[in-house]
Amino acid sequence: MRRADRLFRLVELLRSRHCATGAWLAEQLQVSLRTLYRDIRDLSLSGVPIEGEAGVGYRLRYRMDVPPLMFDAEELEALLIGTRMVQAWADADLARAASGALAKIHNALPEARKREARLARIFVPPANTAPAWLGPLREAIRARHIVHLDYSDAAGARSQRSVWPLGLFFWGAAWTLIGWCQLRDDFRHFRLDRMLTLDVGDESFPDQPGRRLDDFFDQLERRESIRITRD
Repeated sequence: MRRADRLFRLVELLRSRHCATGAWLAEQLQVSLRTLYRDIRDLSLSGVPIEGEAGVGYRLRYRMDVPPLMFDAEELEALLIGTRMVQAWADADLARAASGALAKIHNALPEARKREARLARIFVPPANTAPAWLGPLREAIRARHIVHLDYSDAAGARSQRSVWPLGLFFWGAAWTLIGWCQLRDDFRHFRLDRMLTLDVGDESFPDQPGRRLDDFFDQLERRESIRITRD
């Protein structure tokens, strides 16, 4: 994370709470306490009204406002559900990103909508553990890097696969990778909890017609006679 982005997020975190401890702020930003103290000092010197109290934490002396976001009650609940699902079921990086997004949304809400958000009774139980490979696979999809798997299927049979990773899907109980399998020369899906090893290679795969995620969706729609929402 760039320092400018980190400083902006630090202000957003302070705006989202009446008071925040240094330890909590450092954890959210993934920095040491020493770095956090330096960031707070630099923000204070630049005019951000931060005050700290030993044994209590940090807070803004007065509110720094931005234009309010106008959501209706249903839109607000949809956002709350989405962010809390990511916090509960995704990897640690995505969970922190969801927390940051929720803080920004909360800070920009008008007071009436903030009260509605606090009154919303929406809870998402956490999963036992986030999939170990979720973060690396997200990066591989973004960078278009081929991944190499040691995979065990439902019957326990093991195989080694080289896959063009195209998309990740969460089915409520398990995460699945959809990709183009070089061994089968076709689309395949792989459950993340059945991946024994994962290696993200340096080799990139092309944006090849017939092997794109949209091609997989087209194939699925023809086979199952269903319509898939893609945006």
